[in-house]
Amino acid sequence: MAKLPVLMYHNVSAFNEKSKGLTISQQKLEEQFSYIAYKYTTFHLSELEKNKNIPEKSIVITFDDVTVNQLEFAMPLLKKYNLKATFFIPFNYVGKSDLWNEGSEPIMTVEQLQSLDSELIELSYHSFMHRRYAQMSDEEINEDFKNCNDFISQNNLEVYPAVAYPYGNYPKKEPAKSHFKQLLEQNGMKMALKIGNRINAFPLKEKYEIQRIDVKGEYSLFKFKLKLKFGKLKLF
Repeated sequence: MAKLPVLMYHNVSAFNEKSKGLTISQQKLEEQFSYIAYKYTTFHLSELEKNKNIPEKSIVITFDDVTVNQLEFAMPLLKKYNLKATFFIPFNYVGKSDLWNEGSEPIMTVEQLQSLDSELIELSYHSFMHRRYAQMSDEEINEDFKNCNDFISQNNLEVYPAVAYPYGNYPKKEPAKSHFKQLLEQNGMKMALKIGNRINAFPLKEKYEIQRIDVKGEYSLFKFKLKLKFGKLKLF
């Protein structure tokens, strides 16, 4: 079985500005993208659904929240290195800001989402309200997905039915876990991504628990390479 690391990014700052926590500087991001372009083949989630075999060095790049800073600072690098990425949309906040946090980061508008190069960027779900699924009732979860789909239809967006769990949160104990997966199936989700910080085996054994590696802004390139190879690092 092949190994498939899935990277999780959030905010991107200007070239030599803050790089810490969920914000990575454009300088560090370029170092990482340059390494990925040299070593790996990038895939969209929809391509993984269609392929049973992938190259040994394969990777998925994901960005949560579709902040404007991703458009400004990540997109030029994705184009420069011809890398594919998945952008997860919290639909209620499109054209607004990240109000589930401090509301300081503008979120892309519909027009900006429509303008993204589909050869490089695949859009997917990050829920409607950016709430924790484990704290939501069945009715609230179904309503959330309905609102997502209504937004997609009304704004003529092409969105692949995969969801990145907000905060990496979902019911983890049985029987709630299996019931939640049934709700995902009923709402047409083909894949779902958590955090986990481990490397996935491919073909994927559990389509609703795909693990992602969170990339912190303070990581050195050396540590980034180790995370790509090993996932969770106990010595750091």
